[in-house]
Amino acid sequence: MEIWTLLLFIPACFALNMAPGPNNLLALNNARRYGFRIALLAGFGRLAAFCVMIALAASGLAVVLYTSEILFLAIKICGALYLLWIAYNLWRSDVSPVSDDVRNLSITGLMKQEFAVAAGNPKAILIFTAFLPQFVDVAKNVTEQFSLLGATFLVLEIVAIAMYAVIGLYLRQWFSKPKLVKRFNRACASFLALSGGNLLLSRQ
Repeated sequence: MEIWTLLLFIPACFALNMAPGPNNLLALNNARRYGFRIALLAGFGRLAAFCVMIALAASGLAVVLYTSEILFLAIKICGALYLLWIAYNLWRSDVSPVSDDVRNLSITGLMKQEFAVAAGNPKAILIFTAFLPQFVDVAKNVTEQFSLLGATFLVLEIVAIAMYAVIGLYLRQWFSKPKLVKRFNRACASFLALSGGNLLLSRQ
């Protein structure tokens, strides 16, 4: 994989990792309720679900990427529009990412909860079927590229879990202020919109 492709992938991917979706907000609440370590360990439940999705995407889409340029282009466009759609909804959102609905569960229970949320989240499924393939060069080994992109995604996801856990610990009052919540949502939306625009205009 060319280094420029990976350098384009990392910020776009990290914007997705950091978007305040259900798993990240769960990590935030777990940290607020149980502490940083518990929230980080619980996050490995979602990583397990993502590993399964990456494996399925790599095995199922490899044939598609080799045989259908039209379908590959359609996947690329869907992925870019998906990023823009998330950005649009985040920009308009005034919802605070803090919830008081966190149950008293064991670490295993919290990991299962993270796994279930990730596995049942259509946005997570779209990331691996419509987002990752856009950075794959069909002239090279598709499986190896998926493995590298998938591993990079998982590393960035761990960073996102840790950052949301820190937010849950120290910025509880910050998220109680509507104006600051809107700024947070719009910052994430801006990153996603920029990434989606770049991918939509890319000639790869």
